[in-house]
Parts: sequence; C-alpha cells; structure tokens
Amino acid sequence: MLDKARYIVVEGPIGAGKTSLARRLCDRLPAEGMFEQPEANPFLGRFYQNADRWAMSTQLSFLFQRIDQLAAHMATPPADEDRRVVSDFILDKDPLFAGLNLAEEELAVYQRIFDAMKPPAPPQPDLVIYLQARPDTLMDRIRRRGLDAERRITEHYLERVAERYARFFYQYDAAPLFVVDAGVLNPVDKDEDFELLLDRLRHMRSYREFFGYAE
Repeated sequence: MLDKARYIVVEGPIGAGKTSLARRLCDRLPAEGMFEQPEANPFLGRFYQNADRWAMSTQLSFLFQRIDQLAAHMATPPADEDRRVVSDFILDKDPLFAGLNLAEEELAVYQRIFDAMKPPAPPQPDLVIYLQARPDTLMDRIRRRGLDAERRITEHYLERVAERYARFFYQYDAAPLFVVDAGVLNPVDKDEDFELLLDRLRHMRSYREFFGYAE
C-alpha cells in the first residue's frame, strides 16, 4: 500500500505525533509536505486560556488555513506522475473540533461557512495513518515538548478530543485506514518502530488494519 500511495495523511489527536511522523515519512519516501501551522493561528493560545470566548475564532482560522493549503496543492500541477504528498490533516476532520468546542448557535454558523468553502472535489488520500494514544500518554508528550500555547491543555480536554477522533475514524471509509497504537509503538522517536511501521504499511492488504504491537 505504501509504495503505491501518492497522497498520504497522518492524523491523530494533539500529542499523538502526527506532524513528526509525517515529516519522517517525507524524508524517507521522499515526498512533499503539507502541514498544519498552529503557530500561525493567532487565537490558539487564547483558546486554551478561554475556550468559550475564542473557540470560534480559532476554529475559523484553522479552517481558512486548511482550505488555502488544499487550494494551493490542487492548483499546482504535478511535475510527474511519481509526485508524492504527505500531510498531517484531512479537511473532513475539521468539523470534529467544531462540534467539540462550539456552542450550538456558533456550530450552525460554522457549518454554513464550512459547507460554502469546502472544495467541491477535495483531493482524497490514498492512505490515512491514524495514531491512537491514551489521554495520559498524550498529556505526557505535550508536557515534554513544552509549547507555550499548550500549557493550559487539560487531560479532561484530551479525553474528549481522543474520544471524538475514535468516533470519527470508527466510521471513516473514504480511504484505506491504518490504525497505530501510538502508546505502544513510537515511530517518531524510535527508529526500530519506524522501520517496523514502514514494513507493515508496505504489506498492507486490507482496507482497514490495526497495528498495536511489535512482532
């Protein structure tokens, strides 16, 4: 599966390691990167301090950013048929956080904006790698990376995020899905786990597979 995939997405909750793993894949394959830029969202730090006040601004800022990145990707014709892209987000995930953080009236407004802005035929991944991890594992990794904007994230919030991700990907069938237990395996920091992941992805045959232990 890995060798044939031209558009690969690595997804997962905050702290799962999706961006770091996507960067490792870019270097190895090689591939172009298309990454979220949380540091460019001027509302993110304020959201973690006062979610009720800043949720809508934070959500729309990320939506516009993702839409712009996909538009630029779709507007760039491939130089050759072997062009590969690795991203750390899928647009269909965007409403996940909206449903989690917005009040009912705000969510209705957000949904209208999302429906109006979403490309009529957004590119669909050839492969999605979903990193799962327990909230306490996510919390530990967030603390260790020490980003100022994330200092006020709570484990309770991570529990809600992880639950939403699990629900979203339980129903996801738009692309082949490879689910990784990132609490057991650490393909970001451990070379042996990264190589093991690559091997399993190359031999992936089913539309949905789970990888949660080292063999």
